[in-house]
Amino acid sequence: VQLQASGGGLVQPGGSLRLSCTASGIRFSNYAMGWYRQAPGNPRELVARITSGGGTNYADSVKGRFTISRDNAKNTVNLQMNSLKPEDTAAYYCNAVDMPRMYWGQGTLVTVSS
Repeated sequence: VQLQASGGGLVQPGGSLRLSCTASGIRFSNYAMGWYRQAPGNPRELVARITSGGGTNYADSVKGRFTISRDNAKNTVNLQMNSLKPEDTAAYYCNAVDMPRMYWGQGTLVTVSS
């Protein structure tokens, strides 16, 4: 099983980034997919999640700015991040869950700074 995340980088406050995570080795359509983030010194936290049926939920801190979506044909989950703030700076991790199975991807770093 592999979850390959991409799309991180350096962006100015107010800017946008789009993260993608492509899964292999799983029946992607069966899995709830999530994006988590972890800033230095902080615990990992949920950013956004999308169920196998397409239902979504978001952390309060990103509601209205971030959008999670999935493309089952491409085994991909995306996170569109708009109006980025310095406090969004973190390593972002892709997660796949179909209990009891859970998998994590490697992090992709997002830095929001002027």
